[in-house]
Amino acid sequence: MFFKKNLLFVLLLISSVCFSQKSEFKTQNWIHSGRIEILEGNKVILIGSASSVSFDFKGTSCSVSLQSTVDHQNYVSLELDGKYIGRLRIEKGEAKSFPIVISEKKKSHHLSIYKATEAANGGVLFAGTTANLIESPTPDVKKKIELIGDSITCGFGNDDSTIPCGTGDWYDQHNAYWAYGPVLSRALNVDYVLSSVSGYGMYRNWNDEHHEEPIIPDVYENLYLNKDSSKPYDFKFQPDLVSICLGTNDLSDGDGKKPRLAFNEEKYVSNYINFIKTVYKHAPNTRIVLLNSPMVSGDRNVTFMKCLKKVIQAFENDSAHKPITLFEFQPMTPKGCGYHPNIADDKTMADQLIPFFKKLLDEK
Repeated sequence: MFFKKNLLFVLLLISSVCFSQKSEFKTQNWIHSGRIEILEGNKVILIGSASSVSFDFKGTSCSVSLQSTVDHQNYVSLELDGKYIGRLRIEKGEAKSFPIVISEKKKSHHLSIYKATEAANGGVLFAGTTANLIESPTPDVKKKIELIGDSITCGFGNDDSTIPCGTGDWYDQHNAYWAYGPVLSRALNVDYVLSSVSGYGMYRNWNDEHHEEPIIPDVYENLYLNKDSSKPYDFKFQPDLVSICLGTNDLSDGDGKKPRLAFNEEKYVSNYINFIKTVYKHAPNTRIVLLNSPMVSGDRNVTFMKCLKKVIQAFENDSAHKPITLFEFQPMTPKGCGYHPNIADDKTMADQLIPFFKKLLDEK
């Protein structure tokens, strides 16, 4: 009896270890990726930018049931058989059925639904599909990247293909599928998680001195990237590489109306150092890369880079972790909404990062 109990324990332990090493998580026929919450009935809430649910099916008939969990619209991007097929607007209200047009004649198909908007816009509920589901292959174990940042990392304002810049709501042009992180991750064939919130910074936000709003270090450990600590993020996703792109909002002047203090280098550097320690707490074996911003130039970028180098210097005697590296984007005049990168700009950013990230991942 003692032997059987211990054997069962060992088998459960092996099973849990194998599960924890998967890059994506599978529940019945769904494969999940990113910051998500699984509900009863196998329903899934897509929370973070570019979080996703995927499944395989046969035949030419497929509809998906989607709902915005908040009192306004949300967006998802669709990928069918590895090809991007567009973005859906999900209006507020009850879950609605969305037909998927399938033109290619194949025995089976693979559909992925990515949240195009961000955590700050509320969740998107995936309530099921009418498709004739088939068993999905077990996801390959791939290298993994986490991308921490602000609006640039979210894909803010990069897609004005249906709603022109300056019209609609501030998130109507979001398309995280085409943000630089997902683009480079697909190119490198790695799994990824985006932990990003528009307007947030390392010690203050775009238009707040950390008086009324939280900052990224305040929300990072919470599943919904907000102040709700009752639902902590589980950090099962163990990234080989973590990139941090924060500072654009810390260095900004805000809206020019609300009182704005001078940029505090000491506070920025101190918060950054402490935040890296938080990342290490949850991912002790990761490699960290600090990024500057394509939206910061001139003297501000000089200050930006100086601060990032100070952060790295604080860890120069850290023998417990891999060396922190620094990447500087080439100067850019963003062509998206609100002086943000558009889809073409995001690809340019991704193209700059791909060889740099590939080299670091190959060193693992």
